[in-house]
Amino acid sequence: MRKCRFAPGGIYHIYNRGVDKREVFISESDYIRFLCSLYRFNDIAPTSNLHRIAYDVRGLTSNISDKPDKRKRLVNILYYALRPNHFHMTLQELIEKGIEKFMQKIGTGYTMYFNKKNKRSGALFQGTFKAIAIESERYLMEISRYIHLNPLKNIEPEFREKGVENIDKAKDFLLHYKWSSFLDYVSIKNFPLLINNEIHKGYFKDASQHKDFVFEGLFEVKPRTCKGIL
Repeated sequence: MRKCRFAPGGIYHIYNRGVDKREVFISESDYIRFLCSLYRFNDIAPTSNLHRIAYDVRGLTSNISDKPDKRKRLVNILYYALRPNHFHMTLQELIEKGIEKFMQKIGTGYTMYFNKKNKRSGALFQGTFKAIAIESERYLMEISRYIHLNPLKNIEPEFREKGVENIDKAKDFLLHYKWSSFLDYVSIKNFPLLINNEIHKGYFKDASQHKDFVFEGLFEVKPRTCKGIL
């Protein structure tokens, strides 16, 4: 399905799901492992043995931030959301083939970890990751909202088709969902080192404006620009 061509400076919506729609994030440690990998694999240099690193929330937010960032990054991570059987990211390519190298590292590294932990073998994700080029500011903003609302499907699977049943409950859920970049964009420190928000700053004057923009999507049904995506 990946029809777009990557180019340095380009921005892309990247997503993939578990093979046969299986869950790929089963425990909190799985989410933490994947998020740590997003940071450590985002480097031109070979990655050290991740099995020797402690994977917990404190390690992701403090151990990394206490050290100078010497990485030469492959991509900028603008937005992300993880759900039990799939993930979404918005990436900006920084070097030639940066996205492909980054996603190859992520796919191989996380699959090896997951298979070893769960005593399984074979592919974990459903083929090659999917990618859509983001070619307008409007589409970038729509994708930011789409990704940040996506975890709501955990409690309201058909909210896009049928509307949100309880707006207040939906807002509260999203404001407490750790496995998304949404919290860092609304000034709730979560995993700020994962994202680069410089492009985002040009569209919203403050965190409150972005939060309002995302929550406006709770009143929409079937967002026209994002049909057919996970």
